[in-house]
This record gives sequence, C-alpha cells and structure tokens, in this order.
Amino acid sequence: MPATDLTRALAKALHGDVESDATARALTTMDASNYRRVPQAVVAPRDTADVAEALRICREHATPVVPRGGGTSIAGQATGTGVVLDFTRHMRRILDMDPASRTAVVQPGVVLDDLRAAAAPYGLTFGPDPSTHSRCTLGGMIGNNSCGAHSVAWGTTADNLRSLRVVRYGGGETLHLGRGLPDAPPGLHEFAADHLALLRTGFPELPRRISGYALDALLPEHGPDAARALCGSEGTLAVVTEATVRLVATPGARALAVLGYADEAAAAEAAPGLLPYGPLTVEGMAADLVRAPAGLPRGAAWLFVETGGATPAEARAHATRILRAADALDGTVVTDPAAKRTLWRIREDAAGTATRMPDGTEAWPGWEDCAVPPARLGSYLRDFRALLAEHGLNGTPYGHFGDGCIHVRIDFDLLTEDGVARFRRFSEDQADLVVAHGGSLSGEHGDGQARAELLPRMYGDEMVGLFTRFKDLWDPDGGLNPGILARPARLDENLRFAVLPGRPVDVAFSYPHDGGDFSAAVRRCVGVAKCRTQKAGPDVMCPSFRATGEEAHSTRGRARLLHEMLAGEVITDGWRSTEARDALDLCLSCKGCRTDCPVGVDMATYKAEFLHHHYKGRPRPAAHYAMGGLPRWLRTAAPLAGLLNALARVRPLAALARRLGGIDPHRTLPVLARRTFRSWVRTRRATGAGPDVVLWPDTFTDHLSPEVGRAAVRVLESAGRTPVLPRRGVCCGLTYVSTGRLDAARAVMRRTLDRLDHAPGTPVVVLEPSCAATLRTDLPELLPDDPRAARLAASVRTLAQYLEEYAPDWTPPRLDRRIAGQTHCHQHAVLGDAAERRLREKAGLTGELSGGCCGLAGNFGFEKGHWDVSVACAEDQLLPSVRAAEPGTELLADGFSCRTQLDQLAGRRARHLAEVLAEGLDG
Repeated sequence: MPATDLTRALAKALHGDVESDATARALTTMDASNYRRVPQAVVAPRDTADVAEALRICREHATPVVPRGGGTSIAGQATGTGVVLDFTRHMRRILDMDPASRTAVVQPGVVLDDLRAAAAPYGLTFGPDPSTHSRCTLGGMIGNNSCGAHSVAWGTTADNLRSLRVVRYGGGETLHLGRGLPDAPPGLHEFAADHLALLRTGFPELPRRISGYALDALLPEHGPDAARALCGSEGTLAVVTEATVRLVATPGARALAVLGYADEAAAAEAAPGLLPYGPLTVEGMAADLVRAPAGLPRGAAWLFVETGGATPAEARAHATRILRAADALDGTVVTDPAAKRTLWRIREDAAGTATRMPDGTEAWPGWEDCAVPPARLGSYLRDFRALLAEHGLNGTPYGHFGDGCIHVRIDFDLLTEDGVARFRRFSEDQADLVVAHGGSLSGEHGDGQARAELLPRMYGDEMVGLFTRFKDLWDPDGGLNPGILARPARLDENLRFAVLPGRPVDVAFSYPHDGGDFSAAVRRCVGVAKCRTQKAGPDVMCPSFRATGEEAHSTRGRARLLHEMLAGEVITDGWRSTEARDALDLCLSCKGCRTDCPVGVDMATYKAEFLHHHYKGRPRPAAHYAMGGLPRWLRTAAPLAGLLNALARVRPLAALARRLGGIDPHRTLPVLARRTFRSWVRTRRATGAGPDVVLWPDTFTDHLSPEVGRAAVRVLESAGRTPVLPRRGVCCGLTYVSTGRLDAARAVMRRTLDRLDHAPGTPVVVLEPSCAATLRTDLPELLPDDPRAARLAASVRTLAQYLEEYAPDWTPPRLDRRIAGQTHCHQHAVLGDAAERRLREKAGLTGELSGGCCGLAGNFGFEKGHWDVSVACAEDQLLPSVRAAEPGTELLADGFSCRTQLDQLAGRRARHLAEVLAEGLDG
C-alpha cells in the first residue's frame, strides 16, 4: 500500500501528528548506532487511544512499527522502515507521584531527568541512570532495560518496574502487565509451563544479562512477571503507553572516592572487592579515555566509587573507608560539587569522546556494552585487548566495573568492503570471547541489529527458537520492530555509512580534524543527543532546541539532515535542500556544540558551508547583504553617524530600513558611534611605556561601542603596555562567515592579512569574543594554505588572557561587587573563560555569569522571523539571572550582542569587563 494512503488514514484517525515529509523521515533514519533504516512516516501520538489506532491502521496496511524515545539506542533498535512512533512530543507526562508507596506513573516519553527532578522534593529518585539521563526516555529505558552507573545499588530498569500498560500490534485493548500473567497474550502460561527446564538452566547468572528475551521472568518460583519479561524486548512485543515505576530514597549527601591503579585490568580486579562496602557506583576507565589532565590521582586507570550518607560527613567517612580498603596506587575523596561534576563529566561524555581515538581516528559502537561476571572482568579485559590487537583494531574500554559491564568504541572501518568484513569477523570472535567468560553480549543497551544475529552463540539454537516463539505469541503478524531480536537482520546490513559519497565533496572550509572531508565532519554526530538536553546549566548547546523542543533544531537533527543530504535518498536536491536550509535557519551559530558536544560537532561551520553552496549563483535573503556586509556599511556610514541616528528615530524610515535589510520589525536599530574608536586613538597620545600589544579594532567596538575600546586602552596602559592599532582597517570576516558568504570572507581575510604590519608573534588583544573566535578558528580553516592565518590565530588573546600571560604582576583595581550577566557563547566554545574568572576574582567581582546563549547571536536575532526564538533563548538563562540580581549588581557582558539583547529586552545596560576595570582605575 503506498505510503500516501497510509499517512492519509493515520492523519484522519489520530489526534497526534502524522508526518511523511522528507524532514521528518530524515530525522529518524538513525539512532546512536551504526545503522540506518528509512521510515515511511513518523507519528507523534497524543494518548493511548492514538497509539492503539496507529497500531490498528499499520496492521491493516501491513506496515511495521517501531516505538522511539530519545533515539539514543546504540544497537539500531530505534530505527525502522515503516512507521516510527515518537513519544517525546506529547506523551511525556508524569501522571502520578506517590511518595508514600515510592512509585510514579509515567508516560513513555518522560525524560529521565524530569522524573528525577519531580521525585527529588520527596527525597526520592529513579535508580537506573544511563549517561544519557538528560535526554533518554523511560519508554526507551524499558525497551532496552537500561541500567547506568548506580545499578550496583539500585539495579536495572527491570528491577524498578511495578507494572506496564501496553498495546499490541493491531491495536485492541490495553493490557495491564505486572506480577502474575492476568493480561498476558493467550498461550503464554502454557509456553512457560512447557519449557521450565530450559528457562531454569539456559540463562547465565550475572547482574547485567540484558541479551535476548527475559524468559526466566516467567518462572513460577520467581512469581511470573510479564512486565519484567517485556522489559528489554526493544519494542518487538508490544508498545508501552504507561509505566508504574519504583522510586528509591536518595542519600542526603554523596562523596566520591577516586582510586588510581596501574592498569584497567588491575582496576577491574579490584572492583568486586569494593561491593561489600555498599557503594552507589563502581565505575572504571583507563588513561586512553582521558584527553586532558582532570585532577585524577596517580595511575593509568581509575575507579569512581560514589558513596552516600545522611550527612556530608557520613558520606565522606564512607568514601574514606573504601579508599583505605582499596589497595590502590593512589586515591582521593572528592566532596566539592563542582569538582565532582568535572570528574563525572569525563565519564558521562565517554560515549561521545570515545568515538574519536587520541590520533583523531573514528571509532564506532557495535560492541558497546558486553558484560561478564564481575570476578572475571580483569581476565576478560586482558583477552579483549588481545583480541583487538589480533584484528588490528583499537578501542578505549570503560564502564560499570562493579557490574562487569564494559563500554567501548572501536575504530572499525565501516566505509569499505574489507573493513566491513573485518567488522563481522571481529564481532563473531568477540561474541565467542564473551560467552567463554560466562557473559552476555549486551549488558545494558540491548542487542538490536548489532548483536541479535549472534545470540545463538550465547544461548544455543534451542533457546533462540524459544525467543522466536515468544515473539510470535505477542506479535503473530511480526509488525513490531522486525529484524530486531527475533529473526534478526545481519549485523553488517543497513550500515549508515554505506549511503555517503565515496569521495570528499568540494568545500570551502578545510576541516583539519576530519581530513578535509565534509562527510567525515558530519559523521562526527553519532546520535548521543547531548544537544537535546533542556536543563539549564553552564553549557551553551543547543539554544535553538531548548527554545523549540524540536529535533530538527537540535545539533543532532541538523547533522542528520546533512547526512541525508549527502546520501541523496530521502533529501534529493543536495546543497539546494530546503529541508536542511530550514533547519539551519534557526541555528544561532553559537559554536556551543564545538565544545559541549562530546564529539565536537561544529554546526556553525557546517551552516556557513551549507549557506555558501545553497546560495551560490543566486540571490540571497536581504539580511545576508545587510548584516553580512555590516563592516562595509558601517565604514560608509561613519561620517554620517549623527544624521543616520536622527533618521533612525523617525518610525516610518526605521521601518523601511528594517524591511529593506531583512531585519525583524521588533528590533531597534543600533545607535552608531558619533566618533569611532579608531579616530579617538589617532588623536590621543599614548601613555603606556612598555612593550607594544596590538589592540584589534573590531567592527562592533569601532563603530558601535567605542567606549569598550577606550576602556581597554586605559587598562592596558595601567598594566605598563602600549596598545597599538593596525595602521589600516582590518576585519576578521565574522559577518561574512555567519551568513555563508565564504568567498567574500576569504577576500576580507586575505586583505586583512596583507594589511597587518606588526611583528610576528606580537600578541593581538581582541575585545569582541565573536571576532576573537573567528580569528582563532574560522580564519585558519578558510585559509589553510596561508601561514599568516595560522600565526595570527595563534596570537589572538582576550584581554584577560593577555593580562594573565604578559602582565602577570599587574594588580587590578579592587571593586568588591556582585556580578550577573552571561559568558559569551563563542568565548565558552572557542576561547574559554578561565582567565576571565581569575581576573574577576582578583578584582573582587563575585558571583557567576550564566551559561546558554543570549539569543541575539550577531545577525541571528536581528533577522526577520527569528524574534520568538531569540527571546526564548534569552529567557532560558540570561534574563532570569539578571532579573534575580540584587540592586547594585554589576551586569557583565563582553559581547556586543549580549549587551544589545539585554538593552532591547530588559532595558538594562551591561558593560564589558574592560569598562568595569577602567572605571575602577579612575577611582
């Protein structure tokens, strides 16, 4: 039956969303695995009735269905060729919270962190906590029987289920599953009774046995539990519409014992001996996962052992006992919340960081979470490393050492026929190795397509035959997630890389970390979806997703669309794609993903690249000419600044200017400086007596906020330095890059390099963070063959970085006041703000600047149609932090965009750090 008939029937019957356009399909072709399957349609049901109707209609049309949560599965089980049920849009409510019984009733689209936040006021939490806790859903966790770091204390998802409400393929009544088999499909009682011997002897005893179906949950001696048997079935038996889950008491305080060992095998062998002390976690990782020093104790491998207690002293004492008993090379107990967050982030980001080897080589899932008995883990790791070497492969194991579960990304070559063949050979040998150690092919994330084909090696043909019969009892038509678990697809089919171009496409940026290959850059996104996090925090990524909640406006969503654009199957018009253009339109080019994404996806660069090709040889939006060429327009307007400011106050003229420039009607036009920064510098006598420092006269400082430049001169001269400006006008090319006018950007950058006349190696202080970031990254990546570009990039410093590095003895004025405001997103992503933090501390400026993005983001917030998203981004963190500030608090914002956003949305004036310091110097 044609997909149009199917979607027409679904749209007529359902209250939820039914989409079969190229964008919706492209966004769901992949999860976080190596696999790709193209669906016919995506359905976002509003309630259980919608789910039942969708399953009825799909059965009538013989169309398969796959339920999907956050799309973070790593074995391919969240992809499908028929209808994808997306539970994250509407069915994401917590229906009941009962602190007395310590239970909650949730819909499948509830994000784990939202449940934990709702339970926290009662001193409760949901025990299982995968590293994707900020975006994974309860439905997905039930589908995969997810576990997480705290399973040594609180078990797997199956251990924390009370009951489920599910709907089978074909619709019909909702089944209520729990202890006993009251609502089980016909024949399930007899099935269990007929195979008691095999169910009692056919499953290995270990805490992380996730592979296959949990048929042992049907045994009468355990009290048959249909909900537990369905948990981990990866959407192949029935669709969960509601779950009652068990909550556990969360400790009042926690401490972290970090233990160092000679190698990972030694750490693994030590882990079981710590379990009798009742830790909350026993996590392990080796040095090859740690890319930068992170305050870890001496050693080449570490255990992270978290402890709990009613008070901080009790938690610390618990951790200290473990430290003393651990027989580690070195160790420390960490109680500071910020230090613990830093350490845990290394572990939680590992699913992304491990996708790149230290030399930049790509690494992939596939054997992500095998588990063996904890007592065998040390010997298993030694054999595993030997097996990698035998196949000429590399990986960085880490994971839940206390449960014997190991995560690893391996540098498989999944792009060539020979590489895929080696992937298969290794997979078969690896399965045999795990089984030889008494383990499970999956210890957390399910088998999916990656391992289900190999289940006979673990269970034998007879047990796998029972799996197939069990599947048929629930889903006799085979419509739920076919190819997964029962009658599985081959592990080397449907690989997502096969559809990408065999040769690099022509691009403008050099992509130095991806071998110059745009496809390789796009492949960086493995789907762990940290960009879908909606909880406010110090990170920036991804402001547009946080504002809209839509997958298309997440970093992952845009990467998926670019992947499909390159593939040419779902999105067929290449660089002219309107689907990719519309998704990238709401990308703020904040560069947050460059740092916050665990694999360093750089969507700002990809957006600029796309716009460069998309509009090549044809007219662009008016804003690309007006704001993309801002430096030229401001230079032209400078002599007429007074007149133009007066004309801008005439409403009809201002409205006309906004319309012609593609500027949103809500925006006020910036006021032009009556005297530019450069003209001020030319007419004054320098008072500094020390070495020269180049002060970069960026467009924003020169023409729109010269007071920042004057303040910086005052500060630098007080530090004994002589600030000098380039003799002729220079420009970093930022506005041309952000609008994708890359030919113009390169011309501007070359002209700038020609005009620079300072001695090589002279530091260059750039006051506008976005311009500094452009010089640091975009300049050398657009002009990779010009050595001057690399030299200039290496010379760039922020004011605080320069003072710390070149004037370490300078003492700032003591200001002693509270601060609020925001760290510029480009500063966070490219430059870092450690020097600024230390400088503020020396000056007595106390308090924290908010994370996130201000929402103006250069030209983005001024462009017509971006007003609502721009305001939503500001309301995420910046505006609330400013409103909450006490009277007299100093508002800091080094970026012109951030200051403008605060002025236009809050009527508050923020200042650059240079201005505040200069004021202090002047008494």
